[in-house]
Amino acid sequence: MAVFTEVSFDEATSFLHALGLGQLQSLQGCAGGIENTNYFVDTDQGEFVLTLFERLTFEQLPFYLHLMKHLAERGIPVPNPQAAPTAGVVAVKPRKGAAAAKATALTDVRPGDILHSLKGKPAAVVNKLRGSSELKPLAAHCAAVGEMLARLHLAGRDFDQQQPNLRGLAWWSETVPVVLPYLTPAQRTLISSELAFQHHVTASSAYQSLPRGPVHADLFRDNVMFNTDSAGGHSDQLTGFFDFYFAGCDTFLFDIAVCLNDWCIDFVTSEYLPDRADAFVAAYQAVRPLSAQERQLLPAMLRAGALRFWTSRLWDFHLPRDAAVLKAHDPEHFERILRQCLRQPYSVSA
Repeated sequence: MAVFTEVSFDEATSFLHALGLGQLQSLQGCAGGIENTNYFVDTDQGEFVLTLFERLTFEQLPFYLHLMKHLAERGIPVPNPQAAPTAGVVAVKPRKGAAAAKATALTDVRPGDILHSLKGKPAAVVNKLRGSSELKPLAAHCAAVGEMLARLHLAGRDFDQQQPNLRGLAWWSETVPVVLPYLTPAQRTLISSELAFQHHVTASSAYQSLPRGPVHADLFRDNVMFNTDSAGGHSDQLTGFFDFYFAGCDTFLFDIAVCLNDWCIDFVTSEYLPDRADAFVAAYQAVRPLSAQERQLLPAMLRAGALRFWTSRLWDFHLPRDAAVLKAHDPEHFERILRQCLRQPYSVSA
């Protein structure tokens, strides 16, 4: 999350009023992430997240928003996009004057829609999930994520919209040449050889037979919520997955690999932590057992996950966009994970 497009209190008030979400009480820009403009908003009807999409288009966004609603309706704890009411909006007291009139003019909300427009940008509002992210997970947290990810994969099988993973192999192939000038000779050799390897993998019959469907594709520690106890200690009660704006149709194995590369890695050594990784995989398989091809190709998909995020972080780091609130991620983190995948890959026994 970040703030690229400033939204004033009056603009947010008008927008939320049009959605029938009550009187705005507070508006706070979010600093995490690097793709969209995000605000936490509190109204007299609840807590929500307002997102203005900076890269995704009006044509691309229905896939993400309808996928979230599809999963929410099937019991997966994800943010549920708020539809504009068809009638009966409860009156609030918007501010008066020129600023309020301008704010109203910048809002485009149509009855029944879950994709809206604010300040000329695609926009959506979802309910805010309870809890907080667990940035120092234990094996129990990894198991909870593994179980829920498998449930998500099964719940998405009857989703009727299709969109490829827009940060998949085609995007890596376009972006790697753009970032090559910023790399050392050793880095250029590594990233180019890995890209060639991934092209080889995706052409194989084993890869073509992998189970696939809608995937989150970005399920890092900061995109999952857990409840914490009153003493502020650990809790393994998972309360939701969020930030689905990298989702797409891809192999379920890629989604698993992205999780293992974040939840089950020692951030200092970049080594896989067997207790966490085994807990994640065992919990996932208790819901959806892995196929023989998935077990075979897991090491290759771990490399694919590392390449994907090394590439995107290089791009964001060396070719940043202006933002009012923005925190760039360290690209070398995923370079280290890729090298670890090559030295000592994690694998699942039959």
